[in-house]
Amino acid sequence: MRLLPVLFLFLAGCAHLRPNDPIPPHETLTINSTVLGEKRTINVSLPPGYADSSAKFDVLYMPDGALDEDFPHVVNTVNALIARGEIQPVIVVGIPNTVRRRDLTGPTVVESDREIAPVVGGSEKFRHFIRDELFPVIAAKYRVTDQRSIIGESLAGLFVLETMLLEPEMFSGFIAFSPSLWWNDHELVRTAEQHLGKWNERGGSLYFTVANEPQIRPHTAALAELLAKTQPPGLIWKYAPKPSEQHQTIFRAAKEEGLRTVLKVHP
Repeated sequence: MRLLPVLFLFLAGCAHLRPNDPIPPHETLTINSTVLGEKRTINVSLPPGYADSSAKFDVLYMPDGALDEDFPHVVNTVNALIARGEIQPVIVVGIPNTVRRRDLTGPTVVESDREIAPVVGGSEKFRHFIRDELFPVIAAKYRVTDQRSIIGESLAGLFVLETMLLEPEMFSGFIAFSPSLWWNDHELVRTAEQHLGKWNERGGSLYFTVANEPQIRPHTAALAELLAKTQPPGLIWKYAPKPSEQHQTIFRAAKEEGLRTVLKVHP
């Protein structure tokens, strides 16, 4: 049986099922990326009270951050949680896609993986863009702390966890919904223990979940077992599978729990 149709189901995301969420107030920037060799549009939502304050704010970054992707519903939820005092005020930085399957995947030796797009395996370069081009632009234009989190679903969830394992210093918080950990014959999980063994006392928080997805659930469960085994020092983590949800519903069903877990109100 060919796996490619199943892979396309997960990689396509849920854009065709997204309701018309209200577009929140936001600013739009353009970065001429030398790293990626293209212009990238960036959407930025400032928390309530930003203009009336001189305070610095933590930042939540998100791939799939276009106005017709996940940016509206995530920002609207963030602002509602801020208003209820359930999370700290944060700046949300959305990164709209240009070539999604290129940017959010690492290299692969699996032939069916390589068939999903003309180009895959660009996650390292995409991280380079975020770290060396996007971070400085946001820090120069807005009042930000050094605390950064990242949120994503499906392939973007894969990118979130890959970043946590390969370059954990980039972010202090990681939120992943149904991450596509089957990528490259679940290499990220197979190599996770060696990366977790290098975790230092930097601290950080992780929330990840999975829906009723037999292609993904064994790998998220295996990662949770490794986290329990290695107990990376300073990492606070929560694995909260949602077997009653589907791939197309998991983000919206679990986003409040994930945001509350990672973006806790400072004492």
